[in-house]
Amino acid sequence: MSTTHHPQPLTAFARDVLQGLSGTPRKLSSRYFYDEQGDKLFQQIMRMPEYYLTDCELEIFERRKEDILRAIGLEQFQLLELGAGDGMKTKVLLRHFLESGADFRYQPIDISPNVLMELEESLRAELPALQVKSLPGDYFKVLHELRGGGGQPKVVLFLGANIGNYTREEAVSFLRSVAAELNPGDRLLIGFDLKKDPAVVLDAYNDPAGVTAAFNLNLLRRLNRELGANFELQGFKHWETYNPLSGEAKSYLVSRKDQHVFIKALNRSFHFEAWEAIDVELSKKYSISELESLAEQSGFAVQEHFFDRKGYFVDSLWRR
Repeated sequence: MSTTHHPQPLTAFARDVLQGLSGTPRKLSSRYFYDEQGDKLFQQIMRMPEYYLTDCELEIFERRKEDILRAIGLEQFQLLELGAGDGMKTKVLLRHFLESGADFRYQPIDISPNVLMELEESLRAELPALQVKSLPGDYFKVLHELRGGGGQPKVVLFLGANIGNYTREEAVSFLRSVAAELNPGDRLLIGFDLKKDPAVVLDAYNDPAGVTAAFNLNLLRRLNRELGANFELQGFKHWETYNPLSGEAKSYLVSRKDQHVFIKALNRSFHFEAWEAIDVELSKKYSISELESLAEQSGFAVQEHFFDRKGYFVDSLWRR
């Protein structure tokens, strides 16, 4: 397989795909799940009865919203959300903060401009009193640009167990990078999916309706559309595993046959052997001791934990 010269510089998406599919094992980043179709499929996933994460975090916000605002304890603050998505759960907090007279400005940050546009429209309709300014782009680039912020304290939301998409080492690196863009005393409210019955975890990522499979396979559809690839979606199957020891739920796309896939943007063909897997997502589950150790290693102090009734999920408030 020869490397060719690229007449035009590759996009970040194309570069990541080239690196991921050239390595062993092959890998594609889950960050690229979220195009317009991916956003819609993920919203369907969040409504599935098996996908407990959304309901658990929503319950925490509905039951503990007063306690969360009390624990934040700031009269005035910038409320930043990393990976805001459709904002369904966040709206519970936003509404309560407004009704309680908190002085804050909400700034959702997301890699998907499409999602942010929809979020802003819905917030203007549902919470017209809210000061909101959406910020599309890379988390750290945006946080760095907001670094000064007129000295106003920041409260950063990183919800939905998104931290679980990183390995332990990556999570430490990610959180240290967040901490580096914050001032002492700034807060981070971060969601963790907790270790639990392995059957419950596996069902959440391998639903009988096949929505999660469609969501993961949509990544190949995006490669076809945006990079001129010729993946046959029926030539790959979604496969899920969960390791209760490491707490890692992992998603794969497995080649059903020996096949070659050409990607026009890379001017390159990739050979997949029958039953060769592409690693597409990690969803790591934590114990309380593991997440407290993670906070300490990353430059944060744990202030308070907020649990759902089942003890499936925790939103943990940390102080920089």
